[in-house]
This record gives sequence, structure tokens and C-alpha cells, in this order.
Amino acid sequence: MKDLLGLMGKAKEMQAKMQAMQEEIAELEATGQAGGGLVKVTLTGKFEMKKLDIDSSLFNEDEVEILEDLILAAHNDARVKVEQAMQEKTKALTAGLPLPPGMKLPF
Repeated sequence: MKDLLGLMGKAKEMQAKMQAMQEEIAELEATGQAGGGLVKVTLTGKFEMKKLDIDSSLFNEDEVEILEDLILAAHNDARVKVEQAMQEKTKALTAGLPLPPGMKLPF
């Protein structure tokens, strides 16, 4: 019975830590770039685009497709950075927990 109470207490503590981590991730920001920094995209931890910077040298009607590709590349770069930060925070939170291999949090 004592082990069950201890386990329930740890679960409640884990839930509180998970909530705090989710709030922390929501406030996270990452900036991705493409074209040597000519295009920059800033995303939040919820993958919402917060900012887009495009160097004025790219405003050429003949190069619209290049600009579109650079925007996509910068967005994807920022998304990868947000995902990496989320994984690092989750790994720190779950350190020492006996989770099965491959199990990811949050569920």
C-alpha cells in the first residue's frame, strides 16, 4: 500500500512537471534561416510563425520561386530547432524514469 501511495505521489509530481514543461515549450522561440540568412523565420513552441524577415535583395519578380523555396527552407529549419528543444526538455524531465524504450512524452 505504501508503494502505491508513493507511486501516485510521483505520478502527480510528474503531471505538474509536465504541465510546467508544456508552458515553457509554448513560450519557446526558434529562428531558422535560409539563403545564408537572407530569409529568416521565427516560430513559437506551438509551431506558429511569429516573424518573417526577407532581405530586400530578394524582391525580384524573376526569382519568386527561389524566394518561396527559401521561405519554406527557413520555416523547416525553425521547426527542426523547436522540435529539438522540445526533445531536450522532455528528456530532462523523464531522466531516471523507468520508461520502455521508444516511449515518447507527452503522449
